Amino acid sequence: MKNAARGTAALLLLLLAAGCAAPADERRPPAPAAASRASGAPTSAPPASGAPADPTDAAWVQLMTPMNEQAVALLSLAPARSGDAGVRSWAAGLLASQNGELARLRTLLARMGLPDTNIHEGHDMPGMVTADDLARARTVEGAAFDRFLVEQMKDHLTQSAQVSRSETGSGTRQDAKRLAAELVKARRTELAALPALAAGSG
Repeated sequence: MKNAARGTAALLLLLLAAGCAAPADERRPPAPAAASRASGAPTSAPPASGAPADPTDAAWVQLMTPMNEQAVALLSLAPARSGDAGVRSWAAGLLASQNGELARLRTLLARMGLPDTNIHEGHDMPGMVTADDLARARTVEGAAFDRFLVEQMKDHLTQSAQVSRSETGSGTRQDAKRLAAELVKARRTELAALPALAAGSG
């Protein structure tokens, strides 16, 4: 099962790099030195940001960023719609964690020269909270919302762990691989909390 999960994540990254992400020349602005030469300005050394982004690194960070953004949008509904104090407390902690990861992912996007835009908008990606999911969440409350929230977060956490695990093995940038490894570790703890929450949500 573990090898199958890794294979699924690796395949997803390859598909994203090959067909879902924008072409590399559209994703990235010119390198600093090239831009300076074109403008006639003096060149300067690029910032120390590790290895250049290869397709796996780029696909991972460009997938993880909107995944977390959409998870944050759903978790933000919990204070008003959840019927369980334990679920609300868990959702608040996970919301803080997801926002912290987002800040680091956006920093990584900038280091790679990638835009902070959702290139997967409108795509039905595994583990991604969709616009339809958010619309449904706004129509339920109490135990029904709690069950829906736990189900969606389980999918999000599971899929993001698989994709991040693939990045740790296939990526080239050390800063990206370190962050991916931290996300994998965090997901173990976050997923371990789900069974009790699911039971407690009615």
